[in-house]
Amino acid sequence: MAQSFDFLVGTFNTPELYTLRFTPASASSKESSGDLQVLHCASAVGSHSWLHLSPLKEDGTRNLYATAWTEPPAVVAYVVKSPTDIQLLDSAPTRSRSGYVTASEKALYSAGGATGEVFSLDPKTGNIIPPPEFDGARENGAGKSSDIQPLQLLSFTLSKPQRDDGSVMDFGGLRHGAHSADLSPDGSALYVADIGRDCIWTFSVDPETGALTRAEMHKSPRSGDGPRHVWPHPSGKFVYCVQEHSSMVDVFSTTNRGVNLLHEQGVRIVREYDEPSDFWADEVRTSLSSGRKPKYLYASVRGLKEGKQGYVAVYKLTEEGKIDTSLEPDYTYRPPMRSYPILKPESPEYRGLLKLWKTPTSGGWANAIQPGPTVDGVEYLALTDSEQGFVFVLGWDGDKIREAARTKLGDGVGAATAVWL
Repeated sequence: MAQSFDFLVGTFNTPELYTLRFTPASASSKESSGDLQVLHCASAVGSHSWLHLSPLKEDGTRNLYATAWTEPPAVVAYVVKSPTDIQLLDSAPTRSRSGYVTASEKALYSAGGATGEVFSLDPKTGNIIPPPEFDGARENGAGKSSDIQPLQLLSFTLSKPQRDDGSVMDFGGLRHGAHSADLSPDGSALYVADIGRDCIWTFSVDPETGALTRAEMHKSPRSGDGPRHVWPHPSGKFVYCVQEHSSMVDVFSTTNRGVNLLHEQGVRIVREYDEPSDFWADEVRTSLSSGRKPKYLYASVRGLKEGKQGYVAVYKLTEEGKIDTSLEPDYTYRPPMRSYPILKPESPEYRGLLKLWKTPTSGGWANAIQPGPTVDGVEYLALTDSEQGFVFVLGWDGDKIREAARTKLGDGVGAATAVWL
C-alpha cells in the first residue's frame, strides 16, 4: 500500500483548519499524478494566515501555533493529537495583526506591523501562560493588562510613523512594517524581517526565559527591497531573506551567535525582463532531504494582480550554505525568444538557478511553499493559493518541477500556509 503524508493548511478568510492527505504516485509511474484529498476540516478560533508546528513530543503530540485574524487580533495555541484531532489550548491578544509566529519550548514570538510580542509557554503542554515575575523595564518595555499578558512587548517604530497598526484587512502594517519572526536553529537569535523599514531586526534570546534583547537593525542591500521573511540554514551560519518588493533572495553570513549579519549574495526569483512591481515575493525555504546540508533553496513569488502567474525558483546550494554560483543558470530564467528577441548578457543574479517554474495562478495572498517528504528521490512541496483556493503538491527531482497533485479547500476559501505533520 502506498505511503501517505498529511499536512495542515490555514486560511485567510475562514475560521477553519484543514488536514490534507497526499499520496505520491508509485516510483514506476513518475509522470503520473499523486492523490491529494481533504481529510478533515476542524473549527478554528479565527482565520489562521500563518502556522508554526513544534517538534514531536514524547507523548506523540505536537503544538500548533497560529496567527488569528480576529477582533482583536490574537495568537493561538493548539495541541495536535492526530491529523484529525486538533484541540484548542488558549489564545492571547496582540496589539496588531500578526504576520508570522514562531516558538521555542519556552516562548512564542509574534511580529506584525509596528509591534510584536513574546509570550511565555508551558514547556510541558505548550500552552500560552502568564509570564513569571519579569522586569519589564527593558528597551522594548512592558505592556497593558490582558487575560494573558505578554512576557515582552516589541516595537519596530523609528521616527517615521507606521502607516497603520496592522489590524486592517488590506494588510496595512503587515505590508509596510515588520512581517515575520524566526529563530536560529540553536534558538540563540531571533530574526524579524521588516518590509517598511527595509531591514532585518536581530535579537539575542535569553535561554532561561525566552526574552529578547535587540542586537542590530541590518539595512537591506538595495533601497526598497522590502524584506519579508528570513529563513536560517540548518548550520546557523547563513540566513536567507526573501525581498517582497524587489523579488530577490539575499544570503547573509552570521556571527556572534547569529545576531550580526553580513551580506554575501543576492539572486533573482522572477524572469529576466519581468518587472518586480508586477509581483510580490512570498517565501524562502531550504530543502529537507539532506539534513544539515540542504542541496536546494526554494523561493516563491506571487503575481500582484489576479491572472498574473507567480513563480517557484530552485537554486543550488553549496555544502557550506551559499548559492552555488559555479553553475550556469537554467534557461527558464529567460522569456520566450519571440517575446524578447534581443537577450541581455547573462546576469550574475541567476547563477546557480536550477529551475524557474511558473505557478498555475497568481497565488493571491499566498503562493507559499513548504518543503515536505522525499520519496524515491523526489522532494515534495506544498504550494497554497488564495486566488482560487487551490492547494498543490509539487515534485522536484533535481531536474524538473512538476505538479504532483491538487485539490480545492472549498468555495471562497483562501488557502494561506501549510505545515507537514
